[in-house]
Amino acid sequence: MRGPARRPRRSLFHRRLRRQELLPRLLRRPHPLFITSFHYRGRVRFLITNFNERWVDKYAGILNRMSDYEVVNLDGDERVHCSGKAHVGLMSHDELVIDPARTPGNYSMEDFRELLRSSLSLKRRSIGERKNYSKPRLLLMLRKGSRELTNKREVVSLTRRLGFKVVAMGPEQTQNLSRFAGVVNSCDVMVGVHGAGLTNMIFLPANATLVPIVPWGALRHAGNDDYGGSAAAMGVKYLEYEVKKEESSLAKQYPREQPVFMDPESVRRQGWDTLWAVLLNKQSITLDVRRFKGVLQEAMRTLIYDKPLDVEIVIDTCYI
Repeated sequence: MRGPARRPRRSLFHRRLRRQELLPRLLRRPHPLFITSFHYRGRVRFLITNFNERWVDKYAGILNRMSDYEVVNLDGDERVHCSGKAHVGLMSHDELVIDPARTPGNYSMEDFRELLRSSLSLKRRSIGERKNYSKPRLLLMLRKGSRELTNKREVVSLTRRLGFKVVAMGPEQTQNLSRFAGVVNSCDVMVGVHGAGLTNMIFLPANATLVPIVPWGALRHAGNDDYGGSAAAMGVKYLEYEVKKEESSLAKQYPREQPVFMDPESVRRQGWDTLWAVLLNKQSITLDVRRFKGVLQEAMRTLIYDKPLDVEIVIDTCYI
């Protein structure tokens, strides 16, 4: 417990997480906890059910920024807790979106990002703070299995030729949250196939660019719904690349006259289970690097670095 003894308000939040989903789930769900509790300015205690000590230890820095009190394992706690107020459940607006008009303290996604920066010691607020990097840095998020990028070496080679310093990271490198978040924060562009890993854009500095690779299957609108609005709320540019059927492994799995290619919307309308089984789980992607080159060039053009202003000069064109 930190600070003087005070009567805290209490908040109960419930979490069931598979270990391999810890990072993506964290990035989706703590912002409702932030929305619910931030206006108490630390005078709140979190009571956790289905307690997972590993999860609590991993994200202790973030939890400690939101509360001045130690978390309570409610599963094994038989004490009677007395306080002025208890809040059961969380307020939420949308995935990775905070609407200031609907928060108790009129705070925004930028306030949440500032909390993450301070909790995880992230150095860059905007891409203008480039530190000692001579080239713009591009983070390539790699997947294994579902929606895997099969020609990543070609993509890395292309990216380097265009002038980027490439940082490639897979799922195994996300376990140390502080170190991983620092790498993301050091980058100017994030590229990855559509999936939960793109929620890591929350660690990007302002004015960075997110490039989701949208798999085949009429998924463009879903991709924009998942990440486009969130990126805008974070001050992150959104530049989408939509895969053609020739770049998808589905071209080898299904005849061209099948609904997968003729009418992918009809596959989506059959529900999540069918969408997952047909369009997502068994699809891998081999990017056409000639097509993808144009997107990377556009990403390079979006990188407008903040520069300090030394002087403003007023010019009267009558004398020119």
